[in-house]
Amino acid sequence: MRYKQLSDKKENLTKHQEIVLELLEKANEPLKAYSILFNLSEHGVKAPLQVYRALDKLIELGKVHKIESKNSFVACINSNCKANSNTAFTICEQCDEVLEIHDKKIFKKLGDLANQGKSKLNKYNLELYITCKNCLK
Repeated sequence: MRYKQLSDKKENLTKHQEIVLELLEKANEPLKAYSILFNLSEHGVKAPLQVYRALDKLIELGKVHKIESKNSFVACINSNCKANSNTAFTICEQCDEVLEIHDKKIFKKLGDLANQGKSKLNKYNLELYITCKNCLK
């Protein structure tokens, strides 16, 4: 259970939200909504809408992030995450390992780049495709 310490602070989650979060915390890779549904059918989650509602709320709370390019979801590694719209990840092309990036310098640089064009950065989802150190061996 990779992220057990995070689920200790459940903040009045519904039953479905709680079991979706627990599944994502245990997962070793990003999960698609239908994979979540399949894995949780024995826990009373029967319809895709139940999964999508739970995911939407968990994203809103900053407990789950969506990997846009894979249309999949991961549990947030930071229980106090407020980055439900500004996220950055490395994604291994070999094993699908996803690591969340928390680097204020990178985030500031992204904002600075947008400001150079006299724009305002509203949100971003940065996904860097890599080969992780385990797959390089």
